[in-house]
Amino acid sequence: MKKNIVFVIACLFVITTYSQAIYESFRSIKLDQSRELKIQLPRNYKKNVDKTYPLILVLDGDYLFEPVAGNVDYFSYWEDMPESIVVGINQRKTRENDVQYDEAEFLPTLKGAEFFEFIGQELLPYLNETYRTAQLKIIVGHDYTANFINYFLFKDNPIFQGYICLSPELAPPMADRISSKLASSTDIWYYLATATNDAESIKTEVRNLDEKMQAVENPDMHYFFDDFDESSHYTLVGRGIPKALEALFQMYRPISKKTYKEVLLPLETSTYDYLVDMYRTTEKLYGIKRKIRVNDFVAVSTAMIKNKKWEELEPLGKLAIKEYPETMLGHYFLAMFYEQTGEPKKAMRSYENGFQLEEVAFLTKDYMLDKVNKIKDDFGW
Repeated sequence: MKKNIVFVIACLFVITTYSQAIYESFRSIKLDQSRELKIQLPRNYKKNVDKTYPLILVLDGDYLFEPVAGNVDYFSYWEDMPESIVVGINQRKTRENDVQYDEAEFLPTLKGAEFFEFIGQELLPYLNETYRTAQLKIIVGHDYTANFINYFLFKDNPIFQGYICLSPELAPPMADRISSKLASSTDIWYYLATATNDAESIKTEVRNLDEKMQAVENPDMHYFFDDFDESSHYTLVGRGIPKALEALFQMYRPISKKTYKEVLLPLETSTYDYLVDMYRTTEKLYGIKRKIRVNDFVAVSTAMIKNKKWEELEPLGKLAIKEYPETMLGHYFLAMFYEQTGEPKKAMRSYENGFQLEEVAFLTKDYMLDKVNKIKDDFGW
């Protein structure tokens, strides 16, 4: 029953995404032909005129675009990943030629070389110029195209930072080349997937690549692997896409209950620094500057209060006022700091200042007023 519900929801997302897709015909000089594109922009793209978005390029756009775009919309709606621009390249009639490689060097050749140059020298510059793309670029492929996307990884300065390789039909030396390249790569995300019912030749080569990757020690590279039970070469795609997005954006997600219990509560160093460093790190990794979530402020402040780190509430309050000046949040943290460090008058004024602002999270006007009245009662004011 649960699987059926998930399947229906997934179908609804696909239908919604499909109806909202933009269809473009892009004329390529490299290919001497036009290519059909499918483009999904974030929900509030037109409103957020100053915001930039990661770009996810999907090969095999004929069938792979909709499941990728639907998952991206779903994950970003719940803030488990940033809103992103998704672009699919239709390849139904050209796929075999697009992924050609020579039998000596196993590098793109003929139409494959032209397709490689089309993506890097024509399509990406066009997308960067036409849409508000951020620094982070991700590319997705399945079997033959999953092998092909690795050629971008081998460039000195890869134009893609994220690679989602779903059951790749790997060229003979590809496993050695990929593991060697990732061993010395910086800030690359690489997701690889196969399944128990995948094609035997593909499954063998993918598992061989995973074995090589297990021996790689590189903290600046992020590698993820799934070997799905009871999935086939085609059905693993439906399981691999959400797992890949979840893995690639694991540091972007809100502070969870698990992180709160296992990281924040036992943290012996500064909880405030943890919060600031978390957002600084994600900005560096993903190239996206964002406001600190209210949920994350609340999680961090709760841990501070639980551990009686009262002095950290002061910088937290100032940061919250900077991020959310229209809400009570920062003034509440400052009031708690003053109240717990023996300055009740300052605490009362901070609660009063917060009372005049917008309610947020668990903070209401009644709550702030009760705090003011309690201080007055305690000190007979």
